[in-house]
Amino acid sequence: MAELTHVSIPVDSISDERDGRIIIQNISPIKGVNNPNINWHLHQVHYDTASVSESFEPVIKAIRKLGFPIQSKKENLPVLNMTCAACANSVETLLKYQPGVLDAHVNFASARVDVEYIPTMIDEAGLQKGTRLLGYDLVIDQSEGMPTLEEIRKASYKKLVRNTIGAWIFALPVMILGMTVMNQPWINYLLFALSAPVVLIFGRRFFVNAFRLIRHGAVNMDSLVAVSTGLAFLFSAVNTFLPWIWNSSGWMPHVYYEASAVVIAFILLGNTFEERAKKQTASAISSLMELQPNEVTVVIGDKTEVRKIKDVKVGDVIRVRSGDRIAVDGQVIDGQTLIDESMLTGEAVPVQKKTGDKVFTGTINQKGSIDIRSSRVGSQTFLAQIIKTVEAAQGSKAPVQKLADKISSVFVPAMMIISLITFLAWGFLGGEDGWMRGLLSAMTVLVVACPCALGLATPTAITVGMGKGARNGILIRNASGLENLSHITDLVLDKTGTLTEGKPVVVRTEKMAGADAFLPMLKSMEERSDHPLAGAVKSHLKNVDPVIVKKFHETAGKGIEARFNDQLFRVGKPAWMNELGIKNELFDSFKNATGSLMAFADETNVLAMMEVSDPLKADAGKTLEELKSAGIQLHILTGDHKGNADLIARETGISSVTSDVLPNEKAEFIQSLKSGQKVVAMVGDGINDSAAMATADVSIAMGKGSEIAMEVADITLLNSDISLIPKAIRLSKQTRKTIRENLFWAFIYNIISIPIAAGVFYPIWHFQINPMVAGAAMAFSSVSVVLNSLRLRSRRI
Repeated sequence: MAELTHVSIPVDSISDERDGRIIIQNISPIKGVNNPNINWHLHQVHYDTASVSESFEPVIKAIRKLGFPIQSKKENLPVLNMTCAACANSVETLLKYQPGVLDAHVNFASARVDVEYIPTMIDEAGLQKGTRLLGYDLVIDQSEGMPTLEEIRKASYKKLVRNTIGAWIFALPVMILGMTVMNQPWINYLLFALSAPVVLIFGRRFFVNAFRLIRHGAVNMDSLVAVSTGLAFLFSAVNTFLPWIWNSSGWMPHVYYEASAVVIAFILLGNTFEERAKKQTASAISSLMELQPNEVTVVIGDKTEVRKIKDVKVGDVIRVRSGDRIAVDGQVIDGQTLIDESMLTGEAVPVQKKTGDKVFTGTINQKGSIDIRSSRVGSQTFLAQIIKTVEAAQGSKAPVQKLADKISSVFVPAMMIISLITFLAWGFLGGEDGWMRGLLSAMTVLVVACPCALGLATPTAITVGMGKGARNGILIRNASGLENLSHITDLVLDKTGTLTEGKPVVVRTEKMAGADAFLPMLKSMEERSDHPLAGAVKSHLKNVDPVIVKKFHETAGKGIEARFNDQLFRVGKPAWMNELGIKNELFDSFKNATGSLMAFADETNVLAMMEVSDPLKADAGKTLEELKSAGIQLHILTGDHKGNADLIARETGISSVTSDVLPNEKAEFIQSLKSGQKVVAMVGDGINDSAAMATADVSIAMGKGSEIAMEVADITLLNSDISLIPKAIRLSKQTRKTIRENLFWAFIYNIISIPIAAGVFYPIWHFQINPMVAGAAMAFSSVSVVLNSLRLRSRRI
């Protein structure tokens, strides 16, 4: 009789015996459940079982179906050694089948796993042990003295780069010699010496990973590479050192070292490019995290103390000085200031904050010291929610180059089975030389099945497309953007910095008679101000010479004042002038203004008024018309207020306008479009756009915008030129078409060559290719893929 294991599941909300009886009645019939009972003091369900893995999931489902929540723990842990999307699926599947794990989701882009588990059944060490079975690993110890996650990943990337460089140093001579001096008697020994380091040292990871996966009944691209290149190398080595095996039967002992060394070098190069892209993805999230300070000043009675951000609790009073970033979400309880909230709204104009107003993590205090009471800290802050949105959205994308991994689970075993069938068929039905011909045919099948063309199909097209884009000011970061941009249905545009210039300018000025004589005082005052609108006035008055003003003073949220020749002048909001009783005869002419208004006055009268706004880019209208004519639905999505958004909408003719939205609301808007079966592209330039951009099918960043937006983006317009968007769409269509052509020819090559290699047509036409011809055909398929990709360079966009 099998030994029974005792299982304890902590369950909340068990209030009485009736609840216990209901649970026991529902789990007792489940296969493998023995002696179920309830521990009332610990709120635990117990049972014995001979197979934890078989009974665990049905028991959990039964308890949850009854409405009783399971006491579990959730962790977000870094995953190491994943090289493809299939690796992420393997880790996720393996963790889900661990007894005690309730759910697991692996984010391949950020190389992390969200896992929910029952601590009484499995701990982090148990999770790590499970992933190591397949050659992966979890980082569970970040204590002092242990290498950090960044250090581990940096070391892994450096090792990959070293292996790639080393592989190409040896593989290039193999490729050249294999095509030029094949008839020399010594060449096979030299090719072996050059290929061995590539296969046994630099490409070792493929064979180790494939072996671990096959032991657990799983395959991926590593399996495909290992089987084809490993057998090609072994076959060639046997023919090099034991040629008499073939000579005695009248066969030539051909070698196929290039089929192993060059393929491994190409695959390593592709892995290196992919790791670089993943590093950029991770850096976007790291940059967001850096917006939160590591330390804060906490007010305790009449004293203050500096604390680490991780030690701050809800309800603590935080003092934020001028120039500091705000570290928590909270409410101002003392003081007033101007806050730069551009990371939330995208708008450059700071927002006045006073007692009772809310402030958010990552925003910048520009003027004065304030005390805030924290309401949300750590993972609950608004910034943390943006980071989570970006991580989740990035992990949900499946680039076109993952197609090879998706089909490898079928392709690899299929090729091995076809090869075995070929060997056996020739052996039993091929006559006198049947077994020898069967061995050659089986080897030929594996050589032609080598995934070189398949591996090159996407990277070569992407490389050429990226180069062409870069020459036109379009930086393409990954295949996902190219895959989706070619068939977008909706384009969502941020306003500030995307449709508009992104900086305020004076668009209108009205002056009283004789006011020109006082403009030097206005320019001098604005030169001493650090308000964002001051720059617009200074640029507007660039031909005016300043004077020396005295007794400069700023009233937060209202304006500035100074004296010249004992005369007082003020610059600020018209409402401030009204409060001071200053006469304003110019105000009525600005009643319909949509921009920000500034008044310049002496002690009794307003001398001039200016309207400052962010103007539409010169080429925006033409570009938007081109996009509309292509059948793309346009939307404006902005954190700016409704008046400014509606003005830009009227100027551009865009009917769909959403304003006054925060970053998470932008992401929700994108998700709502996607849920309607739309393919959505988001164009933005600020931190506040990053969550929406990560959620979109395609993200496009302005090159002059924030680094975080560019790191999240699939595509960056280097000169912030909106007219490049139609060009990027045309380039996307051309590149996607080339990728599809490459994949088509790569698969057609296999479909045609495999039956020929297996000898299917030999009884009819007496035609069959040998491994040498198969190697040449494989090389030709790779060359054809490269040449087809190079055609992109000559196409106009």
